[in-house]
Amino acid sequence: MRRFVALLSGLTIPLLLITPATATAERAEPAPAAISWTPCPEVPEVDCGTITVPVDWKHPEGGTFQVGVARRKATDPAARIGVLTLGAGGPGGSGVNLVLTSPRRFSPEVLRRFDIVGLDPRGTNRSHPILCSTDLLTQAPEPLMKSQADFDRMVAYNKRLRDDCRARTGPLFDHVDSLSTAADLDAFRAALGERQLSFWGGSYGTLLGQLYAERYPKRVRAFVLDSTMDHSLGTQAFMDTETWGAQDAFNEFAAWCDRDSRCLQHGQDVKAFWRGLLERADRGELHVPGEPDVPVTAFVIANAALGAFYDPFNWLALSQLLADLDTGRAAGDSTLRMSLTGAPKTSAEEVSPNPLQIFCLDYRLPIRDYREFAGHLRRMAKIAPEMRYSPIALATSVACLGTPGPIPNPQHRLNVRTDTPLLVANSLHDPATVYPWALGATRQLGRSGRLLTYEGWGHIVLGRGACGNQIIESYLLTQTLPAKGARCPAVPPAEVSTLGEPVAPQPGTPGWGFRF
Repeated sequence: MRRFVALLSGLTIPLLLITPATATAERAEPAPAAISWTPCPEVPEVDCGTITVPVDWKHPEGGTFQVGVARRKATDPAARIGVLTLGAGGPGGSGVNLVLTSPRRFSPEVLRRFDIVGLDPRGTNRSHPILCSTDLLTQAPEPLMKSQADFDRMVAYNKRLRDDCRARTGPLFDHVDSLSTAADLDAFRAALGERQLSFWGGSYGTLLGQLYAERYPKRVRAFVLDSTMDHSLGTQAFMDTETWGAQDAFNEFAAWCDRDSRCLQHGQDVKAFWRGLLERADRGELHVPGEPDVPVTAFVIANAALGAFYDPFNWLALSQLLADLDTGRAAGDSTLRMSLTGAPKTSAEEVSPNPLQIFCLDYRLPIRDYREFAGHLRRMAKIAPEMRYSPIALATSVACLGTPGPIPNPQHRLNVRTDTPLLVANSLHDPATVYPWALGATRQLGRSGRLLTYEGWGHIVLGRGACGNQIIESYLLTQTLPAKGARCPAVPPAEVSTLGEPVAPQPGTPGWGFRF
C-alpha cells in the first residue's frame, strides 16, 4: 500500500489544485423538457426517447441536438426509490445499451426498487456520434513512434483526422467533453422530474459521475464509481500509473501460469519467454499465427495481452495466443487472435464513429517532441521491464497530440461535497483504471468518498463476486457505506460472473482504440 501511495503522491500534477468555484456551485434548475417515450426496438419493455440540449452549454442560443435516453421502469412501483442512472465506459460506451442489458448486471431487488435510466454521452451512439472518414481512420500510424519524423507524421495525421471529423460531425465535435455531458445528465434528471439521482458508472463513466457530483452535489443520492478515473494526472503521471498497472497485470498472469498447469507456459520462465517473443517481434521475426505474410510488432503483442488482462477469464486464451506466436501456427482456437490484425484496411462504410475526441477534450497530455516522448518510453521501460509501457497510455496520449488548447474540461483535483459519500470500487489488479487511481480519487474526495477494494483481477468490480455485488447494491438501495478499509477477496477466474458483454478494448473496426 505504501508503494501505491508513494507512486501516486509523486505523480499528481500540481496544477489546478483548486477547482473553480463555478464548478461546484449548484446550477440553476434547467427547464424540464418532456420526453416522448416509445418502446425500444431492441427490448420493447424498455422505453427509449430523446432530450434536446444545447450544442454548447455556455452559449445555448447557438444550436441544439438530441441525446438518446432510455428507461426501464421499476418492477414494483409501490417500492420505487427513484432512478438509478448508468454511466457507460469508453469513451464511446452506451448508457442506453446498459439500460437494455441491466438485468445482467443488477439483482432483481435493484430492478424492483429503481427505474434504471441512462443516456448515450454526446458524440456517441444515439447522441449525434462523431463520424470520420473510414479510409482515414485505417491509415492511423502505430503509436510507438521511433523518430522525430514519426512524431511529425503523427501530429500531421491527427490534424487531418480532426479536420475530417469536424467537417463530417459539425459544431458538436468541439463540445463532446464529459463536463458538457454532465450538464446533459442534469437536463435528463429534470426531464424525468427527479430531485436527485442515484448512479453507477463503470470505467470512463466514473468521470461523468465525478463531474456531476462536483457540479450538482445536492442532486446526488448515492453514486458508485466502479473502476475509477483519476482526473488530476498530467502526462507523466498518466503514463507512469498506467504502465505500473500493465506490468502488475502481467505479473499476475505470470503468477497464474506458475501455479496452474492449464497454462501452456507452465513450468517455463514466463517472463523470459515473453521477453523473447517481444525481442523476436522487434527483429521482424513474428507474424500472425497461420498468416506468415502478416508481421506482428511488439506493440501489437503488448496491446493484445493488455486487452486479455481486462478479465482473468481470458488468461487461458492469452496463453494459447502466446504459444501460437511462438510457433507461428494457429494451433488453437485463440479468441484473441483477431486483436493482432487491428482494423481492416477497407470497409463498405464511408464513415465510422470515432469517440476518442471525448478523451482529448477531457485530458490535456502534452508531449512537445520526439525527444520528450523517448524520455517517457525510457522511464516506462524501467517501471515495466516486461510490458515496456502501457499501450493504453501510448494510444490515447499520442492520438491527442496537437489538440488545440485550451480544452473545455482540463484535469483538476476533485472538489466534491455531498451529503452521502461516493463509493469508489476498484480491483487491486485492474490493468486500465489502475488501483493507484482509486487511491488518488478517494483521497481527493476526502469525507465525500469511501473505497472498496476488490483483491482480485480485471476491470469492473460489479459482477466479480458476491461480496462486491452485495456492498455495491446495499449502498445503492440504503445509502449504507462499507466500513473504512473494506476489502473483498479475489474470486477464482473460473467462478467470475462477467458483465455479459466485452469490457476489453475491442479491435476489428476502423478507428478502434482503447476504452477504459
